[in-house]
Amino acid sequence: MDKRYTIHLMAVISMLLWGLSYIWSKIVFQYYHPLTTVFLRLVISSIILISFIHLFRKPRKIKKEHYKLFVLSALFNPFFYFLGESFGLNLVSSTISAVIVSTIPLFTPIVAFFTLKEKLSPINIIGLILSFTGIMVMLFGNHFSLNENPFGILFLFGAVASAVVYGVYLKKLTNYYSSLTIITYQNIIGAFYFLPLFIIFDFNHFIQVKLNTELVTSLLLLAVFASSLAYILFTSTVRVIGISKSNIYTNLIPGFTAIFAYFTLSEQFPFSKIFGMSIVILGVILSQINRLKNKDLQE
Repeated sequence: MDKRYTIHLMAVISMLLWGLSYIWSKIVFQYYHPLTTVFLRLVISSIILISFIHLFRKPRKIKKEHYKLFVLSALFNPFFYFLGESFGLNLVSSTISAVIVSTIPLFTPIVAFFTLKEKLSPINIIGLILSFTGIMVMLFGNHFSLNENPFGILFLFGAVASAVVYGVYLKKLTNYYSSLTIITYQNIIGAFYFLPLFIIFDFNHFIQVKLNTELVTSLLLLAVFASSLAYILFTSTVRVIGISKSNIYTNLIPGFTAIFAYFTLSEQFPFSKIFGMSIVILGVILSQINRLKNKDLQE
């Protein structure tokens, strides 16, 4: 297979795995609380990534002057991000969760405008308005009444905000380290962030849960595929075609989540939900295509 097609296939597979992660998380939430789920997911993923690096790559040590940067970046992602995403997903449907989180690329240029003085184009503003309109349609439906838990929505937008801020730190880290190294250390640091919360709030519940095939399988799928393999595949994609072109594929995540939620979780899809999701994705695509064109002109 042509290398170009292989790279794009890897991008699609990583989006498929991230789309499925919302389904797997919903299943694990039937047994474990969100804190336990994220903590175990990060611990297992860290072990996998460390093993992968030692087997196939040369381990890279972090310079002392970058310790603070890693600690701060991991605070926003995975710590704040997964707090928002997991608690939000626990209260809101998997499809709407995926749609809200998919707006992360949309808010990135807005933050870049204030922090990095990057130009904010009219198409960014149009994309933002379209996406918010789509989200409102999904949340309020045909009867103009809120169909989802408002606290879950706030948690999810908190995850979006955390991911956008994290992008600023990530941009700095990529000047010195590979994506695989960054992800591995951030997952390890993130696990330590979650450890005290897990012990204080969830440990007693954790030891009372009896393991079964569904729980163990879903948790391993989250850790192995969503938190490890998907990141490795996406990292390889970014390395070849760049972050701007790779981000276009993130718009596939809500679609994958919707399909699998319908078949595995029996999630219902009224017209308002489908229409709203389409508007959100259109808004994000418009924003990303504009950024992609600007990137190509620079190159």
